[in-house]
Amino acid sequence: MSEQITNALPPVVDRQTWQTALDDLRLREKAATRELDAIAAQRRRLPMVELPDYTLIGPDGPIRLVDVFDERSQLIVYNHMWSDGAEWQCGGCTGLTSQYVRLGFLDNYDARFVIVTNGPIEEALAYKAKVGNTMDWYSSSESPFGADVGAPPGAGFAVNVFLRDGGKVYRTWHTDGRGTEQLSYSFALIDVLPWGRQEEWQDSPEGWPKSPTYSKWLDSPDVARLYGPDGDTDARQARSAVS
Repeated sequence: MSEQITNALPPVVDRQTWQTALDDLRLREKAATRELDAIAAQRRRLPMVELPDYTLIGPDGPIRLVDVFDERSQLIVYNHMWSDGAEWQCGGCTGLTSQYVRLGFLDNYDARFVIVTNGPIEEALAYKAKVGNTMDWYSSSESPFGADVGAPPGAGFAVNVFLRDGGKVYRTWHTDGRGTEQLSYSFALIDVLPWGRQEEWQDSPEGWPKSPTYSKWLDSPDVARLYGPDGDTDARQARSAVS
């Protein structure tokens, strides 16, 4: 351990002083929770816009967007950034979506989660397997769908949410950039650590470890190494042994 990290320690106090400081922080945490509840309530009151009858490409060929719901009423789509022919796709997208491994709970909410990318379906499915993704992937390579929902070819990523009413599909919510962090459990875990994300832009006490932004994130090869079919068997076995 480096001297910098050895010295990067919070002050040591008695239990009552610690509890008082925690109680002060808890007031802000509770206020943030109530604000998030209010934001969610406003989100539930958003209007929506009807969409055209898009056709995507799935593992079995063309499929209408309304059928991607698989008879559910609600659909979350992660629009995965894509570069045709690249060995490794967007590290941020790959790292985020690698977290979504148990999605069956959405059945209780009449909802489904899928990935849609502008890449060719053959490349998309091969990449899905390579990095160990488990959710369903679709391609919008032969449709304007990606561009129409804020994730055009060769550009960014997005999260979009849709509602189905019979044969009609409506777009109800969208976010991109750091807005997608709310769908990540990794940042939630890292942010409660004493040193936090350790990124140089963050407000941390003097002497706290700092790293260039993104430098500690898993890149696409890291995800494949950890979770892909040809990944680190020893690492997976070690994780299983302690789970």
